[in-house]
Amino acid sequence: SDRIVKVMDRLGLEEGEVIQHSMISKSIERAQKKVEENNFGVRKRLLEYDDVMNNQREVIYRKRRHALLGERMGVEISNIFYDSCESLVNEYRESGDYESLKLEMFRHLSINPPFDEDAFKAESAETLVDKTYDHVIEAYVRKADKMAEIAHRVIKDVYENKAGQYENILVPITDGKRMFNISANLKKAYESESKEVVRSLEKTALLLLIDEAWKEHLRELDELRQSVQNATYEQKDPLLIYKFESFNLFKTMLDSINKKVASTLLKAQIPTRDPQDVREAVTRRSDTSKYRTQKDDADASRPREQGGDGQQPPRQEKVQPVRVEKKVGRNEPCPCGSGKKYKSCHGRPA
Repeated sequence: SDRIVKVMDRLGLEEGEVIQHSMISKSIERAQKKVEENNFGVRKRLLEYDDVMNNQREVIYRKRRHALLGERMGVEISNIFYDSCESLVNEYRESGDYESLKLEMFRHLSINPPFDEDAFKAESAETLVDKTYDHVIEAYVRKADKMAEIAHRVIKDVYENKAGQYENILVPITDGKRMFNISANLKKAYESESKEVVRSLEKTALLLLIDEAWKEHLRELDELRQSVQNATYEQKDPLLIYKFESFNLFKTMLDSINKKVASTLLKAQIPTRDPQDVREAVTRRSDTSKYRTQKDDADASRPREQGGDGQQPPRQEKVQPVRVEKKVGRNEPCPCGSGKKYKSCHGRPA
């Protein structure tokens, strides 16, 4: 393009003048074609990078859609438990490190391995995974039933006595690290004997942990896209390296989501010793009409100072402020009405 400008300057063509020479027209066409081909290559390259992310996005959005709509929720949770068990068994089966497997199972799944060290080394990985999965499912069913039983004591009382006042109910549930305020429909929770609360917990935990992991994964993909550009100096295709590395990052992210969701569900509990305390705490927070009475009772029960004869000391009179009259200046008229200045009438020293 710079060469075309120089030629036009030498020919004396002014800006805006129509170019009719065939040589210049063909040079412009060739330059324009090269620019368009370069732009097309750049856009195509960007689309190829975006296709990698879009394929991963479809998997994540499918999981979120199942959680939001409640479709296949039970199947999704079962797959999460199975994949977590399979990941842990395969990770330590190759090295034969039974003690590390025992520690990681307790950390992520809150269980001890349902097999001893000899069975761990002798049996197949598939058999070990199936045994672990069955044990996890049994533990989770007990955990879910216990949570539903505790929550239903309060939900039953609220629904039978105050169903007209509330449509939804919030149930605090913790996994030891964070608190989840699980929202559930009061009527559905009552009719399902609080099984709806457990389903709401599964939905909330899955959505929250997926969103956190996906946002972090997108940042890692951006950093990866920048770093793989250096592969051109090694005569390698950056796109191929990006596809390979992004796939490994995606597998790591899914494994992390599965383990975190499984850990949250298996450690979840309602943080109260007695479910009745929840209702009493709400009553105490909302009822402030007794505050004055309680304060007065506290003041009455507080020991007071007594005199030497055991009687209460007399209440002291409130001290009234001292009032000072306005001072008359020496050159001001005397307040006695004589018409003279104060200094000439009363301000003279005796």
